[in-house]
Amino acid sequence: MRSGLTVLGIVIGIASVIAMISIGQGAQNSIEANIQSIGSNLLLVMPGFQRSTGQVSAARGSAQTLKQADADAIQKEIGLIKAVAPETSQRYQITAKGTNTNTQVIGTVPAYSQVRNLQIGTGDFLADSQIKTISKVAILGPTTRDDLFGVDVDPVGQTIRINRIEFRVIGVTQSKGGTGFSNQDDIIFVPISTAQRYLANDDYVTTISVQADDPKNMTAIQGEITNLLLQRHHINDPQLADFNVLNQSDIVAAASSVTGIFTILLASIAGISLLVGGIGIMNMMLTTVTERTREIGLRKAIGAKSRDIILQFLAESVMLTFSGGALGIILGFLLALGVSQFAGVATSVSLNAVLLAFGVSTVIGIVFGYYPAKRAAGLNPIKALRYE
Repeated sequence: MRSGLTVLGIVIGIASVIAMISIGQGAQNSIEANIQSIGSNLLLVMPGFQRSTGQVSAARGSAQTLKQADADAIQKEIGLIKAVAPETSQRYQITAKGTNTNTQVIGTVPAYSQVRNLQIGTGDFLADSQIKTISKVAILGPTTRDDLFGVDVDPVGQTIRINRIEFRVIGVTQSKGGTGFSNQDDIIFVPISTAQRYLANDDYVTTISVQADDPKNMTAIQGEITNLLLQRHHINDPQLADFNVLNQSDIVAAASSVTGIFTILLASIAGISLLVGGIGIMNMMLTTVTERTREIGLRKAIGAKSRDIILQFLAESVMLTFSGGALGIILGFLLALGVSQFAGVATSVSLNAVLLAFGVSTVIGIVFGYYPAKRAAGLNPIKALRYE
């Protein structure tokens, strides 16, 4: 019973570490997938003012410093790119047949579907002719479709009102899921010319999405876009740029760094229970040495060496922690599965986490078992035989 309760501390510690690491890795994979889902080989040009210190102001992304002409210049003068998709984005109140919702309306161009990996479920996406003629047409995201017309209803041909202006629905996008800026389910797309004339009443754009032809060229393209826009905006000092060029690879790397630190933090907190479990192992082994003093004395009296005694108690300690580690791995996997199933949080149990658990359990057995083993080996055999 005592051994079982001691092993339980190791089981809980190992299970906690595995569960926390799996949650952290699952979050990292989910974030990276969401970032990758907004497009492949993507660079984002966003407006924003810089302070004199070079730090980007809080107004970045909402400032009006980029225009349609900037997007046209990037398309014309920058090589090694596949497509350019400027957009203007703002939230509006949307109504249709007595229903209403408040959602993001993006005015953009046909290339947006290619740049942002957007697929159409029913109907069509934007066409160049609709941009030229400033057509009042709209493509709905699946969530917006459900809010306005009902779940899985085909709204193609129906009309909606955006900011009290009537638009005809020509398509519905496929679900992409995601959260935050990568969520393209609760959204409406309209021609950028229509959004600029009837909704925004200006020719500014909120983002210019640029798709590189190859991931290896993204850094070079980023530099070329920066130089081009600095020249167009008559800015000599790059620290005073009124725009920012974001590289998708840099975004993924930054997100991975943050989630990596988050995973280490979670594992470190869970690791405290492993330390407590190790102390429990040491306490139990010290008690065992005291209870088996006469046995130790008898073994030494008939020829057992100190090394034999140390190996005996180390083996017992390692077996306790090793068995606890095995049970902890199973429990940790079940905990990770439970979190994924019932809490809706993505988890990922990796081989590295399992190997780490085995390694840690073995090290705990050796480290916390060595002192009791050393103490047992140092007993005087004559005094040990007389011990009661």
